[in-house]
Amino acid sequence: MFTNHLKKSCGKLFIVSALALPLVACNTLPNQQNTVAEKNQPLTLKSIYQDKAFKSDRIGQIRWLEKGDGYLAVEASKNGEGEDIVQYNASTLAPQVLVTAKQLTPAGASEALTIDDYAFSNDGNKLLIYTNSKKVWRSNSRGDYWLYDLKSNKLVQLGGKDVPASQLMFAKFSPDASKVAYVLHNNIYVQDLSSMQVTQLTDSAGNGIINGVFDWVYEEEFIIRDGFRWSPNGKKIAYWQLDTSGSKDFIMINNTDSLYPTLTKFPYPKVGETNALANVGIVDIADKQTTWAKLPNNSRNMYIPRMNWSGNSEEVLVQHVTRKQDINRLYLTNAETGNSKLVITEQEEHFLDFFDDARWINNGKNFIWTSERSGWRHLYNISRDGKTVINLTKGDFDITDIKAVDEENGWLYFIASPDNVAQRYLYRSKLDGSLSNQRVTPKEYAGFNRYQMSSDGSWAIHSHSSFATPTSKYLVNVSAKPNSRHQKKHTLMTNEKLNAKLAKMDVAPTEFFQVTAQDGVVLDGYITRPANFDASKKYPILFYVYGEAWGQTVQDKWRGNAFIWDQMLTQQGFIVASIDNRGTRAPKGRDWRKSIYGGVGILSSRDQSDALKAMAKRWSYIDTDRVGIWGHSGGGSMTLNMLFRYPEQYHVGISSAPVADQLLYDTIYQERYSGLLEDHAEGYKQGSPITHAHNLKGELLLVHGTGDDNVHYQGAERLINELIKHNKQFEFMSYPNRSHSLREGEGTTLHYKTMKTNFFKEHLLAK
Repeated sequence: MFTNHLKKSCGKLFIVSALALPLVACNTLPNQQNTVAEKNQPLTLKSIYQDKAFKSDRIGQIRWLEKGDGYLAVEASKNGEGEDIVQYNASTLAPQVLVTAKQLTPAGASEALTIDDYAFSNDGNKLLIYTNSKKVWRSNSRGDYWLYDLKSNKLVQLGGKDVPASQLMFAKFSPDASKVAYVLHNNIYVQDLSSMQVTQLTDSAGNGIINGVFDWVYEEEFIIRDGFRWSPNGKKIAYWQLDTSGSKDFIMINNTDSLYPTLTKFPYPKVGETNALANVGIVDIADKQTTWAKLPNNSRNMYIPRMNWSGNSEEVLVQHVTRKQDINRLYLTNAETGNSKLVITEQEEHFLDFFDDARWINNGKNFIWTSERSGWRHLYNISRDGKTVINLTKGDFDITDIKAVDEENGWLYFIASPDNVAQRYLYRSKLDGSLSNQRVTPKEYAGFNRYQMSSDGSWAIHSHSSFATPTSKYLVNVSAKPNSRHQKKHTLMTNEKLNAKLAKMDVAPTEFFQVTAQDGVVLDGYITRPANFDASKKYPILFYVYGEAWGQTVQDKWRGNAFIWDQMLTQQGFIVASIDNRGTRAPKGRDWRKSIYGGVGILSSRDQSDALKAMAKRWSYIDTDRVGIWGHSGGGSMTLNMLFRYPEQYHVGISSAPVADQLLYDTIYQERYSGLLEDHAEGYKQGSPITHAHNLKGELLLVHGTGDDNVHYQGAERLINELIKHNKQFEFMSYPNRSHSLREGEGTTLHYKTMKTNFFKEHLLAK
């Protein structure tokens, strides 16, 4: 649902009072021997957001080869315009151009195809190029597909002569590369690559029926777009079918792009309303007949968030979830009959807040599964019948992500940080459970570490950053041998220019700290004080907040321009801080995340209030008469709750794209965390900021895009009416036809950031 942001530092220890609670860490950039003139150059919004003076380096999209001994990259062609696909040897970094821009230039065309995405067949002899892509909600998932045959040197467009431009979706090779399947106009088609004949496999699309793709709410909240899967033998395709006809349409108006307004309509089930009906079909390529999964009690009050082939071509594993999202039943469905047998059941008292595919190993005899059944998020090796369950990552900590399964050497690689929830490191465990939680990331990489690993876990692109240190990338060999783990073979990116600019700045130090809520729960936070900080003075404090279930702000990683903007604010006299309240996506266990159930915004806003009180008691230089807060999406909602529920503590707030009334948001997200409306109507009321709008005393700037398909502009208008009713004065900015991210349109980002900065300066510095 919502956007999220981050936290921490690197360098020398920042000394704090011995009276302070235990600190997670506190770091600053090392002092640099620069002149006063260099360090006193003030930051400007123009330099940050228009001139992009602090832009990070980037390397092109990398894709590992199946064997793990090299990777592919898309690079500008050295022979002219266009892009080449280049293979790099992992050990030597020796490049080899596999496909040139010239080879990807259609006959009669003057320019090569733009590579939006690409995929090689399993045998490496064929290449799919995805180009001319168009946006569908959050991603560019509709476009054109071209087939390039490396042996015959032929380039041909898929889909047939009569297919309009940019209409194919999710094209992919069959396992033997003899066919390509794709979605066109909500039906599934297959194209034979020898004859180029196109065969339609489903014909039910229309009147709300969609095949192989998802409606808005599935795509957004289950993070799933591609709705079909080839069987391993290439003879069948398993696919989702959704009947959205029961869901009411949401309508958005576009007043800016044409002489007369245009409308966009799409099914969007709001809290308590009717969901789409999901089914799983298995279509036979030969006879085009679909066998439907026979799932007990399937209805519009059930979800199918994941399904995949179960290590063979005979059965599909289907995850069947209740509308409350507290029970997930895993069924093995026979591809010939549709009969389904229960394997395991995941059940929580409140909700299951993630859904992952099972990862099949041991020729389909076992699968790797993520579960919170122990109270912590762990990885399990489960037998095909569900009777044998081995916890592979035991301990009082959460894993956050699976990175690779190395069956040959018996290792499972994953991301975790048992000792510091603000950081992330690579770990591994034995697949048989004989050894758990062996750290792979070396100690010198303190902070936040990401890994793009080869499928066998032998090699990885390692990305490292910390709160005040931009990202560096390395090519590392992740060997199974204990004394040669994580060998850095090549440096790919260091952000040298950006680091040099930061070295010339008098960077404001950031401290990570903990405070205790009124009921004893420990909350994590960070605080950034001005570089010329004087503890005898009083400073206004500005909180960045998210506070919802899909984000964690207190993280020890580079935040890009958000970090630079905070530095600019400290130059102007602000203290900047952030707190993670209960319910945020911090890896602190099931109880932490699920304590907010049935009343999103109530306990979490109390935590924020408690944190401010504790901070003000600890640090007397915080001016409690000048407290500001801002956030986007979930953070916008929390900003409203703090201004409305705690008006004596929070004096100035900027709420961007908030959910003002939880009844207006979608079923999957809101009902997961707030419960079903019939069970928790009072929680919905009390958790919604609009209920408490009459309490506003401070200064509010409300911001929303009129083209927001996620958190609808409708909510802003309802909140405006409520504030007007109570004669509450406030400022409001609508961005015409901007989506939830508020990024579209020339000058939007600079305008938005300038408005925010000026608002806080006017109401917090001018006092």
